[in-house]
Amino acid sequence: ATSLLNQRLAMTYQILLTGLPNSFLARRVLQQLLADADTRPLCLVPQPFVEQMHEWLATLNSDEQDRTELIMGDVSAMDFGLSGSAYLDLASRVHAIYHFPQVTHPAVERRIAEALNVNGATEVLELAEAAENLQHIVHFSSALVSGKRHGHVLESELISPAHHSTIVEETLFRAEHMMRDAMNHLPITVLRPSIIVGDSVTGAIDRLEGPYLLILLMLSAPTDLRVPLPGRGDAPLNLVPIDYVVEAGCAIAKDPRSIGGTFHLVDSNPLTARRVFELIAQEVGRPGPVGSLPTQVAAALLRTPGLDRFSHIPRAFLEQLAMDVEYDDRNTRELLAHTGIRCPPASSYLKVMVDHVRSEQRQRSSTPLPRAIPSSDEAEDPLETRV
Repeated sequence: ATSLLNQRLAMTYQILLTGLPNSFLARRVLQQLLADADTRPLCLVPQPFVEQMHEWLATLNSDEQDRTELIMGDVSAMDFGLSGSAYLDLASRVHAIYHFPQVTHPAVERRIAEALNVNGATEVLELAEAAENLQHIVHFSSALVSGKRHGHVLESELISPAHHSTIVEETLFRAEHMMRDAMNHLPITVLRPSIIVGDSVTGAIDRLEGPYLLILLMLSAPTDLRVPLPGRGDAPLNLVPIDYVVEAGCAIAKDPRSIGGTFHLVDSNPLTARRVFELIAQEVGRPGPVGSLPTQVAAALLRTPGLDRFSHIPRAFLEQLAMDVEYDDRNTRELLAHTGIRCPPASSYLKVMVDHVRSEQRQRSSTPLPRAIPSSDEAEDPLETRV
């Protein structure tokens, strides 16, 4: 029986995932990978979050739990903080690495973003160099690495913009740059989702930020208040539901043609920011947006009495509403052409997003409205706040 078990394990495809358990995207990808009975995920989990990871695994079925192995380590530490023997054992076992952004909060301190996003990518590449059975690295980046560029952005491009809106965008740019440099000798696929929102069917999302804060604003503002639109409103607002990101990303990763390529996971026909505002206003029963304001003025308006609770809406997101950028996704469309996987139009799930926010409001009716994200200074050790 032991011999048969060893043979079975030798045949099992072992995938190392980072970003767990805090990354909602990483958790959803893990669930998708577990649908393949021959996949045995190895989950790199920082020690402070092991108990939280066990609690989440308890929501899976027994077979999925049995096939999931936790490795206590820190992606930003040298050799993941593992002993020499444990690191070599991991390197000998892993067939693929799925690496996720470690920090996405736009107001994070530079040292934290660099330690987690940049150093994390460095350590993943070092493991890849030592992994003799490695077949693939799937690096989840972001379409927002293009920063404040305007116009048409190709998947093949990684051009340093004049400015990045946040330190997160900058560090994700640097991490992707390292991955693309290593493509000449390592089997790497880069995936770039745009602004990720909740499940297009269930509405599930881990936290309310970005467009959800606008929904909260419209739901909670005085009924006769017309929210001004940052910028002219004619720029595309590229939203993408997490179920599409996961399904499309995993399908692309399974295609051997993806190795050495970069793929935008975006809406090919995004709505304009004004149209998104108008549809949300319709769903919440509020007047539509009126006029437009420069981004800095709109940000200042959110500090006025009655709206000041929303002053933490990141200015970077307000700037995205006025960013006239188009993400080319021809690589993605080519690989998904015969899969039937398509990004649903935003108009089909904005109501789902509004309903989810309403549900959150009902659940938290006796507490203050949720903040977009915990600030880094709310943890004893900021490096333990993986967001």
